[in-house]
Amino acid sequence: MTTAVRHPTGNRELLGLLGRTPLARVTADLPCPHPGFWAKLEGLGAGGMKARAAVSMLLGARERGQLRPGAPVVESTSGTLGVGLAFAGQALGHPVVLVGDTELEPAMRRLLRTHGVRLELVDRPAAEGGWQAARLARLRQLLAELPDAYWPDQYNNPDNVAGYASLAAEMAAALDHLDVLVCSVGTGGHSAGVVGPLRRHWPRLRLIGVDATGSTIFGQPARARLMRGLGSSIHPRNVAYDAFDEVHWVGPAESADACRRLATGNFVSGGWSTGAVALVSAWAARVHPGAVVATVFPDGPQRYLNSVFDDDFATAHGLDLATAATRPVEIPHPTAAEATGWTRCGTVTDPLVPPGATGDRPSAPLPGTAPHHPARPTTWEEAP
Repeated sequence: MTTAVRHPTGNRELLGLLGRTPLARVTADLPCPHPGFWAKLEGLGAGGMKARAAVSMLLGARERGQLRPGAPVVESTSGTLGVGLAFAGQALGHPVVLVGDTELEPAMRRLLRTHGVRLELVDRPAAEGGWQAARLARLRQLLAELPDAYWPDQYNNPDNVAGYASLAAEMAAALDHLDVLVCSVGTGGHSAGVVGPLRRHWPRLRLIGVDATGSTIFGQPARARLMRGLGSSIHPRNVAYDAFDEVHWVGPAESADACRRLATGNFVSGGWSTGAVALVSAWAARVHPGAVVATVFPDGPQRYLNSVFDDDFATAHGLDLATAATRPVEIPHPTAAEATGWTRCGTVTDPLVPPGATGDRPSAPLPGTAPHHPARPTTWEEAP
């Protein structure tokens, strides 16, 4: 299904709306009591968190001559980057063509089209690679059909990572200290983009990655995933594997339960990624008393009213929110067992690096705790 391409004239004044989102203290039980953590509310910024990356990718392409003035931008998205690209396209004067799939929520389809996006929907997943592979196949067809079209390739574009320098600067300015940073991982952009600058402020900062069950990013087998925007069925090159100290996989029931608890106990909430990072952040604050923990809520709750916050949706998909896990299952290595619910691993692997090479890195101890593995080098630049 398609809609016509609109040709925005460009309005650079919109760029003044980018970022500068609030930092909130979260203390709601998730599901257990915890000392609290800080959350950057990116859903309250124009275009959401991924507007930062979208603007960075388009500006970078223009500077290199890869994106001509007024030329169309084509990308695959499950929704969140699409809103960011709609913002960037309006600000910089580029029509935006997005390839989604029929699992994209009707509300998100309407929102994207309202912002002037031409939306293409694929109607069946690929046999290998699922919806992502199907969307990318249609994207390549569009690149051949549209003269001068530019594909940002969010999963492998270093300008995606660079776009989050402003997010890191805002967090560093707002916090006196930080011990633990919890980041959702999809394209790998915002975790890679914020951890380097923040470790220049706090060299022993611990980074916890949060992935979805069924995602292949950290070496788990690919499975059908209910959650949108978190995890991947491909291996993005933007993921900075050597920067992570541990990884958690979170299932949809745990995430939805956390989202609802946030909404009723702290007012601020969001979607699948927000629930997952909130759950893990509360756990980190609980098991490391005295540590300053922060995370990023990528978006708000609006697009998830008919999924995360819908009892009929939960029942239809077998989500038992009443028995959501209160702590993760521990596994020694990502390949040791399949994560079917909230699971933690203290060894981070790059699944594309052969066993025995440099893809495995034991986690570093939190400052003030007894080390169980060799400590991380003291600066980001020295990390392997």
